[in-house]
Amino acid sequence: MSELFRFPGAMRRDAGVEAWFATPDHELRRMAQPWFEVMRGCGADVRELLADGHPTACVEDAAFGYVDAFSAHANIGFFQGASLDDPAGLLEGAGKRMRHVKLRWGQPVDEAALGALIAAAYRDMQVRVRSGE
Repeated sequence: MSELFRFPGAMRRDAGVEAWFATPDHELRRMAQPWFEVMRGCGADVRELLADGHPTACVEDAAFGYVDAFSAHANIGFFQGASLDDPAGLLEGAGKRMRHVKLRWGQPVDEAALGALIAAAYRDMQVRVRSGE
């Protein structure tokens, strides 16, 4: 059995994702949007959809990252985050596979380290997809 989250409905651009970011009075969604743009820009094989109510980025149909917004923070999450190297110590969570980075108002984020995590999650998922995991 595959350990990957597969979403056959993922597409190059999903109108539901655009609508999620455009919702008025959700500033934390706008805080997460640039990081989703980084996910979108990882490669030509990136697809997206609104899964479980939040924007999700996939390599083909295999999810590698997501963003979500709550009342006090936004999450930048990784479906296989437990296997990512995180020298800056940004990742949170104790699940078997998933990890996330929390963004909060007024707290700086190590943009280079977060960008590196996104790129690593994308590359990791490419390897997993190509190996048939």
